[in-house]
Amino acid sequence: MLEIKSGGPEALLNKKTALSSNGDKEKIPYKIAFVVQRYGLEINGGAEYLCREVAEHLSKYFDINVITTCAIDYVTWKNEYDAGETCINGVSVKRFPVDFPRDLKRFNKCSEKVLCKVHSFDEETEWMKLQGPYSTELFKFIGDSKDDYDLFFFFTYLYCTTFFGLPLVADKAILVPAAHDEPPVYLSIFNETFHIPRAIMYNTKEEKDFVIRHFGNGHVPYDIAGSGVSLSEEAHSSNSPKEIIKEDFITYMGRIDESKGCGELFDFFRRYKKEKPSSIKLVVLGKAVMKIPSHPDIIYLGFVSEEEKYNILKNSKILIMPSKYESLSMVLLEAWYCWKPVLVNGQCDVLKGQCIRSNAGLWYENYDEFSACLNLLLADEHLRDQLGDKGRQFVDMHYSWETIEKKYLNLIERVI
Repeated sequence: MLEIKSGGPEALLNKKTALSSNGDKEKIPYKIAFVVQRYGLEINGGAEYLCREVAEHLSKYFDINVITTCAIDYVTWKNEYDAGETCINGVSVKRFPVDFPRDLKRFNKCSEKVLCKVHSFDEETEWMKLQGPYSTELFKFIGDSKDDYDLFFFFTYLYCTTFFGLPLVADKAILVPAAHDEPPVYLSIFNETFHIPRAIMYNTKEEKDFVIRHFGNGHVPYDIAGSGVSLSEEAHSSNSPKEIIKEDFITYMGRIDESKGCGELFDFFRRYKKEKPSSIKLVVLGKAVMKIPSHPDIIYLGFVSEEEKYNILKNSKILIMPSKYESLSMVLLEAWYCWKPVLVNGQCDVLKGQCIRSNAGLWYENYDEFSACLNLLLADEHLRDQLGDKGRQFVDMHYSWETIEKKYLNLIERVI
């Protein structure tokens, strides 16, 4: 089946929405579960953040329950949240304990076998259990509650919550895979995962093309949404970047991790500074899970508020995204929302594709291209303004929350 076209959400709202006595719209009487490996205000990146954003926006229309674990850390899966039900920004969240934390030594040994050597299907399944987070109580709840929900959204293909949970309710499931060209996606255990849901919501055209090409699942109904952008423009932080950083700067936002290309970014930036001395700084925002090199021109600010993030993007020359593996880069959208151009790793089809479609960024595949692109962008303010304007137009056209909500409403209508 081909792409599900937009145009149906108004019919759904007209049929299912009534006005209450105070004039507000009542919720559509569907109960929908969002299943994700971890969930909370402290978790502000990747598929988990996308899940929270979509859940909060769709809670205007439906009764939404999030089904997740008690874990915060994606490396250890240690139970840190209390089990049970809580409410976050108006959304009900049900947490279940993880059976066991990740045994890193055993997981790494198993990963080496299944990702690099001849192995069996059972060994892949064992790898998935070690990947985590494995929660017997969560899987039991999903199976026992199948008739209590009209629909289940499963966020990201890569973890136990989807792998073991989705088959229990496949005839009511929509997968949001957040898939990209990485070693685990080639494991045979995922063939079923991409064939059995009622529908799939992709984040980008590149993700959709890759998944259909690899899994041959073009018969599964789909749409392409991504995430809306909701940065606060009320930038009234007392710590503006002009007070923190006196010189010009470029910005990286996200998890500071080798897997995100940060090691290469630090190496490239230090080499660039050595070859082309200047006052330009690299400002780094996010959680560090690798060592950040000590360098006078690399400024690590850790986590910042939404207002501070907006201030930093607004005052940055460009945003750099060095990752090779992305299914959607929300920080690119946020940079474009702030009229800023981007420089991305051209080995990532998704990032390169976003730049091509928006005409709002450049890309590199090696140090020489990194240096040349950075020189061009830093030297030409007019070019930066042109690219930034194109980026804002692209976000306004394709990534407003109104647009994203309509895509989800349309897919929900078609499946239910």
